[in-house]
Amino acid sequence: MVTYIIRRLIWGVVMLAIVSMITFAIFFLVPRLAGATSESLATRYVGRTATAEQVKIAAERLGFNDPLIVQYGRFAKGIVAGAEYNYGPGVEHCPAPCLGYSFITDQPVWPDLTLRLPVTISLALGAAVLWLIAGVATGVVSALRRGSVFDRAAMGIALAGVSLPIFFTGIVSLVLFSYGRPLAITAPGGSFTPFFVNPAQWAYSLILPWVTLAFLYAAGYARLTRSGMLETMNEDYIRTARAKGLTERVVVFKHGLRGALTPILTIFGLDLGLLMGGAVLTESTFSLPGIGKYAIDAITNQDLPKVMGVVLVAAFFVVLANLVVDLLYAVVDPRVRLS
Repeated sequence: MVTYIIRRLIWGVVMLAIVSMITFAIFFLVPRLAGATSESLATRYVGRTATAEQVKIAAERLGFNDPLIVQYGRFAKGIVAGAEYNYGPGVEHCPAPCLGYSFITDQPVWPDLTLRLPVTISLALGAAVLWLIAGVATGVVSALRRGSVFDRAAMGIALAGVSLPIFFTGIVSLVLFSYGRPLAITAPGGSFTPFFVNPAQWAYSLILPWVTLAFLYAAGYARLTRSGMLETMNEDYIRTARAKGLTERVVVFKHGLRGALTPILTIFGLDLGLLMGGAVLTESTFSLPGIGKYAIDAITNQDLPKVMGVVLVAAFFVVLANLVVDLLYAVVDPRVRLS
Protein backbone atom coordinates (compact mmCIF):
# COMPACT_ATOMS: atom_id res chain seq x y z
CA MET A 1 0.00 0.00 0.00
CA VAL A 2 2.84 2.40 0.85
CA THR A 3 4.54 1.59 -2.45
CA TYR A 4 1.28 2.29 -4.28
CA ILE A 5 0.93 5.70 -2.60
CA ILE A 6 4.54 6.67 -3.29
CA ARG A 7 4.19 5.65 -6.92
CA ARG A 8 1.05 7.73 -7.32
CA LEU A 9 2.68 10.75 -5.66
CA ILE A 10 5.66 10.54 -8.01
CA TRP A 11 3.37 10.30 -11.02
CA GLY A 12 1.44 13.32 -9.71
CA VAL A 13 4.62 15.42 -9.65
CA VAL A 14 5.58 14.19 -13.12
CA MET A 15 2.12 15.05 -14.42
CA LEU A 16 2.36 18.58 -13.00
CA ALA A 17 5.70 19.04 -14.78
CA ILE A 18 4.14 17.84 -18.03
CA VAL A 19 1.20 20.20 -17.53
CA SER A 20 3.57 23.14 -17.07
CA MET A 21 5.30 22.21 -20.35
CA ILE A 22 2.01 21.95 -22.21
CA THR A 23 0.79 25.26 -20.75
CA PHE A 24 4.00 26.97 -21.79
CA ALA A 25 3.77 25.46 -25.27
CA ILE A 26 0.16 26.62 -25.72
CA PHE A 27 0.98 30.24 -24.91
CA PHE A 28 4.46 30.53 -26.40
CA LEU A 29 5.33 27.69 -28.79
CA VAL A 30 2.02 27.37 -30.69
CA PRO A 31 1.80 31.13 -31.48
CA ARG A 32 5.34 31.03 -32.90
CA LEU A 33 4.43 28.03 -35.04
CA ALA A 34 1.49 30.10 -36.31
CA GLY A 35 3.85 32.91 -37.30
CA ALA A 36 3.88 35.11 -34.19
CA THR A 37 7.03 37.13 -33.50
CA SER A 38 8.63 38.22 -30.24
CA GLU A 39 7.08 41.66 -30.65
CA SER A 40 3.57 40.29 -31.20
CA LEU A 41 3.93 38.19 -28.04
CA ALA A 42 5.11 41.24 -26.12
CA THR A 43 2.01 43.22 -27.10
CA ARG A 44 -0.01 40.84 -24.91
CA TYR A 45 1.93 42.16 -21.94
CA VAL A 46 2.26 45.88 -22.69
CA GLY A 47 -1.15 46.45 -24.31
CA ARG A 48 -2.27 47.57 -27.73
CA THR A 49 -1.61 51.28 -27.11
CA ALA A 50 2.18 50.80 -26.79
CA THR A 51 4.42 52.11 -29.56
CA ALA A 52 6.55 49.83 -31.72
CA GLU A 53 9.67 50.91 -29.84
CA GLN A 54 8.07 50.13 -26.47
CA VAL A 55 6.98 46.71 -27.70
CA LYS A 56 10.48 45.94 -28.98
CA ILE A 57 12.04 46.95 -25.65
CA ALA A 58 9.47 44.88 -23.72
CA ALA A 59 10.18 41.81 -25.87
CA GLU A 60 13.88 42.13 -25.07
CA ARG A 61 13.34 42.65 -21.34
CA LEU A 62 10.90 39.75 -21.09
CA GLY A 63 13.35 37.45 -22.84
CA PHE A 64 11.13 36.59 -25.81
CA ASN A 65 14.18 36.66 -28.10
CA ASP A 66 15.86 33.85 -26.14
CA PRO A 67 15.57 30.20 -27.23
CA LEU A 68 12.34 28.53 -26.12
CA ILE A 69 14.15 26.08 -23.84
CA VAL A 70 15.69 29.03 -21.99
CA GLN A 71 12.30 30.71 -21.72
CA TYR A 72 10.72 27.56 -20.33
CA GLY A 73 13.55 27.19 -17.80
CA ARG A 74 12.91 30.73 -16.64
CA PHE A 75 9.16 30.02 -16.54
CA ALA A 76 9.63 26.84 -14.46
CA LYS A 77 12.13 28.50 -12.16
CA GLY A 78 9.61 31.27 -11.46
CA ILE A 79 7.05 28.71 -10.29
CA VAL A 80 9.54 27.06 -7.94
CA ALA A 81 11.77 29.91 -6.78
CA GLY A 82 10.16 33.16 -7.93
CA ALA A 83 11.13 35.55 -10.71
CA GLU A 84 12.23 39.09 -11.41
CA TYR A 85 10.32 41.18 -13.97
CA ASN A 86 11.99 44.16 -15.59
CA TYR A 87 9.12 46.31 -16.79
CA GLY A 88 11.09 49.49 -17.57
CA PRO A 89 10.92 51.90 -14.64
CA GLY A 90 12.11 49.22 -12.27
CA VAL A 91 12.40 45.55 -11.42
CA GLU A 92 9.53 43.79 -9.66
CA HIS A 93 10.03 40.62 -7.61
CA CYS A 94 7.39 37.94 -8.06
CA PRO A 95 7.67 35.51 -5.11
CA ALA A 96 7.26 31.76 -5.51
CA PRO A 97 5.03 30.30 -6.72
CA CYS A 98 5.21 32.93 -9.45
CA LEU A 99 2.47 32.17 -11.96
CA GLY A 100 3.06 35.37 -13.86
CA TYR A 101 3.08 39.12 -13.40
CA SER A 102 0.27 41.30 -14.80
CA PHE A 103 1.59 44.47 -16.38
CA ILE A 104 -1.98 45.75 -16.71
CA THR A 105 -2.72 45.69 -12.96
CA ASP A 106 0.98 45.84 -12.02
CA GLN A 107 0.50 42.90 -9.62
CA PRO A 108 1.68 39.27 -9.39
CA VAL A 109 -0.99 36.76 -10.36
CA TRP A 110 -0.66 34.32 -7.44
CA PRO A 111 -1.74 36.75 -4.65
CA ASP A 112 -4.82 37.64 -6.72
CA LEU A 113 -5.67 33.95 -7.08
CA THR A 114 -5.24 33.27 -3.35
CA LEU A 115 -7.80 36.01 -2.59
CA ARG A 116 -10.31 34.27 -4.86
CA LEU A 117 -9.54 30.68 -3.97
CA PRO A 118 -11.77 30.63 -0.83
CA VAL A 119 -14.78 31.61 -2.95
CA THR A 120 -14.19 28.89 -5.53
CA ILE A 121 -13.32 26.23 -2.95
CA SER A 122 -16.43 27.08 -0.90
CA LEU A 123 -18.61 26.86 -4.00
CA ALA A 124 -17.07 23.63 -5.29
CA LEU A 125 -16.97 21.71 -2.00
CA GLY A 126 -20.45 22.74 -0.89
CA ALA A 127 -22.01 21.83 -4.22
CA ALA A 128 -20.01 18.58 -4.35
CA VAL A 129 -21.41 17.42 -1.01
CA LEU A 130 -24.95 18.15 -2.18
CA TRP A 131 -24.71 16.53 -5.59
CA LEU A 132 -22.85 13.47 -4.29
CA ILE A 133 -25.41 12.76 -1.55
CA ALA A 134 -28.46 13.58 -3.68
CA GLY A 135 -27.21 11.91 -6.85
CA VAL A 136 -25.99 8.68 -5.26
CA ALA A 137 -29.04 8.34 -3.00
CA THR A 138 -31.42 8.92 -5.90
CA GLY A 139 -29.54 6.45 -8.07
CA VAL A 140 -29.60 3.73 -5.40
CA VAL A 141 -33.33 4.10 -4.73
CA SER A 142 -34.10 4.16 -8.46
CA ALA A 143 -32.10 0.98 -9.00
CA LEU A 144 -33.82 -0.82 -6.14
CA ARG A 145 -37.24 0.33 -7.39
CA ARG A 146 -36.63 -0.13 -11.07
CA GLY A 147 -39.65 0.75 -13.20
CA SER A 148 -41.55 2.40 -10.33
CA VAL A 149 -43.07 5.86 -10.40
CA PHE A 150 -40.13 7.17 -8.34
CA ASP A 151 -37.65 5.68 -10.80
CA ARG A 152 -39.33 7.23 -13.83
CA ALA A 153 -39.77 10.63 -12.14
CA ALA A 154 -36.20 10.70 -10.84
CA MET A 155 -34.69 9.81 -14.21
CA GLY A 156 -36.92 12.38 -15.92
CA ILE A 157 -35.70 15.09 -13.54
CA ALA A 158 -32.13 13.87 -14.01
CA LEU A 159 -32.50 14.18 -17.78
CA ALA A 160 -33.73 17.76 -17.34
CA GLY A 161 -30.84 18.53 -15.01
CA VAL A 162 -28.27 17.27 -17.51
CA SER A 163 -29.93 19.09 -20.42
CA LEU A 164 -30.49 22.54 -18.89
CA PRO A 165 -27.39 24.80 -18.94
CA ILE A 166 -26.19 26.31 -15.71
CA PHE A 167 -26.68 29.91 -16.84
CA PHE A 168 -30.38 29.18 -17.52
CA THR A 169 -31.10 27.43 -14.21
CA GLY A 170 -28.99 30.02 -12.39
CA ILE A 171 -30.93 32.97 -13.80
CA VAL A 172 -34.28 31.25 -13.15
CA SER A 173 -33.29 30.49 -9.55
CA LEU A 174 -32.18 34.09 -9.02
CA VAL A 175 -35.50 35.37 -10.35
CA LEU A 176 -37.53 32.99 -8.17
CA PHE A 177 -35.55 32.89 -4.94
CA SER A 178 -33.66 36.17 -4.77
CA TYR A 179 -33.90 39.90 -5.56
CA GLY A 180 -36.67 40.53 -3.04
CA ARG A 181 -39.21 38.16 -4.57
CA PRO A 182 -41.91 36.58 -2.35
CA LEU A 183 -40.01 33.28 -2.55
CA ALA A 184 -36.68 34.90 -1.69
CA ILE A 185 -34.71 32.57 0.58
CA THR A 186 -31.15 33.62 -0.09
CA ALA A 187 -28.91 36.59 -0.73
CA PRO A 188 -28.76 38.12 -4.24
CA GLY A 189 -25.86 37.30 -6.52
CA GLY A 190 -22.52 38.96 -5.92
CA SER A 191 -22.44 38.66 -2.14
CA PHE A 192 -19.90 36.45 -0.39
CA THR A 193 -18.95 36.29 3.29
CA PRO A 194 -15.82 34.35 4.31
CA PHE A 195 -16.50 31.30 6.45
CA PHE A 196 -14.37 32.41 9.40
CA VAL A 197 -16.04 35.83 9.47
CA ASN A 198 -19.62 34.56 9.72
CA PRO A 199 -20.34 30.88 8.96
CA ALA A 200 -24.11 31.41 8.84
CA GLN A 201 -23.84 34.31 6.40
CA TRP A 202 -21.30 32.31 4.38
CA ALA A 203 -23.81 29.49 3.89
CA TYR A 204 -26.67 31.92 3.29
CA SER A 205 -24.79 33.65 0.47
CA LEU A 206 -23.87 30.36 -1.25
CA ILE A 207 -26.95 28.17 -0.81
CA LEU A 208 -28.48 29.16 -4.15
CA PRO A 209 -25.27 28.65 -6.18
CA TRP A 210 -24.75 25.33 -4.37
CA VAL A 211 -28.22 24.03 -5.19
CA THR A 212 -28.08 25.26 -8.79
CA LEU A 213 -24.69 23.71 -9.44
CA ALA A 214 -25.56 20.51 -7.57
CA PHE A 215 -28.74 20.11 -9.64
CA LEU A 216 -26.64 19.97 -12.79
CA TYR A 217 -24.16 17.39 -11.47
CA ALA A 218 -26.51 15.32 -9.30
CA ALA A 219 -28.50 14.41 -12.38
CA GLY A 220 -25.52 12.72 -14.00
CA TYR A 221 -24.51 10.98 -10.78
CA ALA A 222 -28.04 9.63 -10.30
CA ARG A 223 -28.01 8.06 -13.76
CA LEU A 224 -24.49 6.69 -13.31
CA THR A 225 -25.28 5.24 -9.85
CA ARG A 226 -28.49 3.66 -11.10
CA SER A 227 -26.79 1.89 -14.01
CA GLY A 228 -23.91 0.76 -11.77
CA MET A 229 -26.23 -0.57 -9.09
CA LEU A 230 -28.39 -2.44 -11.61
CA GLU A 231 -25.28 -4.17 -12.90
CA THR A 232 -23.76 -4.85 -9.48
CA MET A 233 -26.93 -6.20 -7.84
CA ASN A 234 -27.05 -9.00 -10.40
CA GLU A 235 -23.53 -10.24 -9.61
CA ASP A 236 -22.92 -13.67 -8.08
CA TYR A 237 -21.38 -12.30 -4.88
CA ILE A 238 -24.59 -10.35 -4.17
CA ARG A 239 -26.62 -13.57 -4.37
CA THR A 240 -24.02 -15.22 -2.13
CA ALA A 241 -24.32 -12.41 0.43
CA ARG A 242 -28.09 -12.81 0.51
CA ALA A 243 -27.78 -16.60 0.77
CA LYS A 244 -25.56 -16.14 3.84
CA GLY A 245 -28.45 -14.36 5.57
CA LEU A 246 -27.08 -10.80 5.51
CA THR A 247 -29.64 -8.04 5.90
CA GLU A 248 -30.74 -6.16 2.79
CA ARG A 249 -29.15 -2.96 4.08
CA VAL A 250 -25.75 -4.65 4.40
CA VAL A 251 -26.12 -6.26 0.97
CA VAL A 252 -27.04 -2.97 -0.71
CA PHE A 253 -24.62 -0.57 0.96
CA LYS A 254 -21.62 -2.71 1.92
CA HIS A 255 -21.53 -4.95 -1.14
CA GLY A 256 -23.70 -3.46 -3.88
CA LEU A 257 -22.96 0.27 -3.58
CA ARG A 258 -19.29 -0.30 -2.81
CA GLY A 259 -18.89 -2.24 -6.02
CA ALA A 260 -20.56 0.55 -8.00
CA LEU A 261 -18.46 3.38 -6.50
CA THR A 262 -15.36 3.03 -8.71
CA PRO A 263 -16.74 4.83 -11.80
CA ILE A 264 -18.46 7.38 -9.55
CA LEU A 265 -15.13 8.19 -7.86
CA THR A 266 -13.48 8.61 -11.25
CA ILE A 267 -16.04 11.13 -12.48
CA PHE A 268 -16.19 12.86 -9.09
CA GLY A 269 -12.44 13.48 -9.06
CA LEU A 270 -12.54 15.02 -12.53
CA ASP A 271 -15.61 17.16 -11.83
CA LEU A 272 -14.35 18.44 -8.48
CA GLY A 273 -10.90 19.18 -9.88
CA LEU A 274 -12.36 21.19 -12.75
CA LEU A 275 -14.61 23.18 -10.41
CA MET A 276 -11.75 23.91 -8.02
CA GLY A 277 -9.97 25.47 -10.98
CA GLY A 278 -12.91 27.82 -11.47
CA ALA A 279 -16.65 27.33 -11.92
CA VAL A 280 -16.74 29.83 -14.76
CA LEU A 281 -20.44 29.86 -15.67
CA THR A 282 -21.71 29.59 -12.09
CA GLU A 283 -19.46 32.34 -10.75
CA SER A 284 -20.32 34.60 -13.68
CA THR A 285 -24.07 33.96 -13.31
CA PHE A 286 -24.07 34.68 -9.57
CA SER A 287 -21.31 37.35 -9.76
CA LEU A 288 -19.13 35.50 -7.26
CA PRO A 289 -15.55 36.85 -7.07
CA GLY A 290 -13.91 33.46 -7.61
CA ILE A 291 -11.30 32.10 -9.97
CA GLY A 292 -13.83 31.48 -12.74
CA LYS A 293 -14.94 35.10 -12.85
CA TYR A 294 -11.29 36.14 -12.53
CA ALA A 295 -10.55 34.11 -15.68
CA ILE A 296 -13.41 35.73 -17.59
CA ASP A 297 -12.19 39.21 -16.63
CA ALA A 298 -8.62 38.30 -17.63
CA ILE A 299 -9.74 37.05 -21.04
CA THR A 300 -11.89 40.14 -21.58
CA ASN A 301 -8.96 42.43 -20.74
CA GLN A 302 -6.53 40.24 -22.73
CA ASP A 303 -4.32 39.90 -19.64
CA LEU A 304 -2.21 36.88 -20.68
CA PRO A 305 -0.32 36.29 -17.38
CA LYS A 306 -3.63 36.02 -15.49
CA VAL A 307 -4.99 33.54 -18.03
CA MET A 308 -1.85 31.43 -17.72
CA GLY A 309 -2.08 31.53 -13.94
CA VAL A 310 -5.67 30.31 -13.98
CA VAL A 311 -4.76 27.49 -16.39
CA LEU A 312 -1.93 26.31 -14.13
CA VAL A 313 -4.07 26.45 -10.99
CA ALA A 314 -6.91 24.58 -12.70
CA ALA A 315 -4.49 21.92 -13.94
CA PHE A 316 -3.03 21.57 -10.45
CA PHE A 317 -6.44 20.92 -8.92
CA VAL A 318 -7.36 18.40 -11.63
CA VAL A 319 -4.11 16.47 -11.03
CA LEU A 320 -4.56 16.71 -7.24
CA ALA A 321 -8.17 15.50 -7.40
CA ASN A 322 -7.25 12.55 -9.60
CA LEU A 323 -4.38 11.69 -7.25
CA VAL A 324 -6.77 11.64 -4.29
CA VAL A 325 -9.19 9.48 -6.29
CA ASP A 326 -6.40 7.01 -7.10
CA LEU A 327 -5.67 6.70 -3.40
CA LEU A 328 -9.36 6.25 -2.60
CA TYR A 329 -9.53 3.38 -5.08
CA ALA A 330 -7.42 1.36 -2.67
CA VAL A 331 -9.95 2.03 0.09
CA VAL A 332 -13.05 1.28 -1.95
CA ASP A 333 -11.75 -1.65 -4.02
CA PRO A 334 -9.42 -4.14 -2.24
CA ARG A 335 -8.30 -5.46 -5.62
CA VAL A 336 -6.27 -2.26 -6.11
CA ARG A 337 -4.28 -3.01 -2.95
CA LEU A 338 -3.64 -6.55 -4.07
CA SER A 339 -2.41 -5.43 -7.49
